[in-house]
Amino acid sequence: MKTFVLALMMLCFSTLNAAEGLKIGDNAIDFSLKNVDGSVVSLSSYAGDNGLVVIFTCNHCPFSKAYEDRIINLHNAYAGKGYPVLAINPNDPVSVPEDSFEKMIERSKEKGFPFKYVIDETQSIAKQYGATRTPHVYLLKKQSNSAFTVAYIGAIDDNHSDIASVSQTYLSNAIDALIAQKNPSPDFTKAIGCSIKWKK
Repeated sequence: MKTFVLALMMLCFSTLNAAEGLKIGDNAIDFSLKNVDGSVVSLSSYAGDNGLVVIFTCNHCPFSKAYEDRIINLHNAYAGKGYPVLAINPNDPVSVPEDSFEKMIERSKEKGFPFKYVIDETQSIAKQYGATRTPHVYLLKKQSNSAFTVAYIGAIDDNHSDIASVSQTYLSNAIDALIAQKNPSPDFTKAIGCSIKWKK
């Protein structure tokens, strides 16, 4: 009986930890997600890069829309330095039809996304990473053993509504720190945006 209770407690503890998502310094969880061009994207797709800017985002959220041009600019500024953007849509298209894969293709073409835009159909990657908002950033750093670890989690900057009023560019500062072989500071901020629309 004691063994059973202990095993149950350990299971609950591990489930709780998994639900909390990734923390700074954790190894990034790999994935195989479909891009808008039909190809499958995984961490190995970025084997030649120094890191990866993973942004959980979507089509419909006003916060995500407000950041689209900034995300495009971030990719254009840093992809050549080894830190490309990967946008992941985690939303349930049944709850939000505007976030369907077909609408993702349309939006990508409309905006001319220069980065990969993939769908997390099962929502398992968003849950494992611990994403709760759109947009929600996970900046990954390539290690010498080719693994990716989490270097920064949170917001893109401190003002979604007015780019002219931004005073803290958290994400670009974090990438600049990695390029300079330093640890980002801060390495965690609160993600501000729409809640992820989970499957019912």
